[in-house]
Amino acid sequence: MKPVKINPELCVGCAKCVKDCVSEKLRIVDGKAQFMFERCIRCGHCYAICPTGAVEMTGYEGYEGEKPLSMTEFDSEKLLLAMKSRRTIRQFKKDIVSDEQIEKIIEAGRYCPTATNSQDFTFTVLKQKLPEAEKEAVRFFRWAQKTATPFSSYIKNATIDDNFFFKGAPVAIIVNGKSKTNACLASSYMELMAESMGLGVLYSGFFIAAAAFDRKISSMLKTEKSYKPITCLIIGYPDVDYQRIPPREKAKVKYL
Repeated sequence: MKPVKINPELCVGCAKCVKDCVSEKLRIVDGKAQFMFERCIRCGHCYAICPTGAVEMTGYEGYEGEKPLSMTEFDSEKLLLAMKSRRTIRQFKKDIVSDEQIEKIIEAGRYCPTATNSQDFTFTVLKQKLPEAEKEAVRFFRWAQKTATPFSSYIKNATIDDNFFFKGAPVAIIVNGKSKTNACLASSYMELMAESMGLGVLYSGFFIAAAAFDRKISSMLKTEKSYKPITCLIIGYPDVDYQRIPPREKAKVKYL
């Protein structure tokens, strides 16, 4: 594990890092912060909070700390309205989603919060192999409609056309994880980033089901050992224009 270092020449002993340490493994000794490395989860709280830049997180080639931006920079009413306006997209244009856009979407997922800073997920981008993956998933589901399978009752009346899974979108990103919660958190960050770029997103639970049961698809995805596909984000430019926000049931809330 890459060590986190504290430069004693820059440390002023303010103890801000000590108070904010998740693992409670920082202390002040002789007026300087001292690091007990054995339980560090490399969350970066000490790095982020240090007023003098005394904390160094080693092993990240070419990384220079960016200045943080508060969410208060965004108008909360407009943000809420945009989130309420979000629709699942099932009609996509053929326009290409660039590699730069994909990288930015993945970057958003990479920075989602994870328990103990585990970052226990990987990303599989389907572009060139997307038609092949869809063809196999369609074949498998058509077979499953006629066979007793764990999910055949859910699809027995579905029309499985050739674009059933990806709806003509140009790219799909599968988030693979050890923890379903962490992978879903990453996916939600990725969706918001995609929406901010004018892209539409469809979560394809059906493709995740196909990947779980069809060996050809799981082999194609080459998912790392101990990981499994958790979500599949279908991404592209929407070919539909929604005019209003539909109603929802009132929130079920308890204040205790």
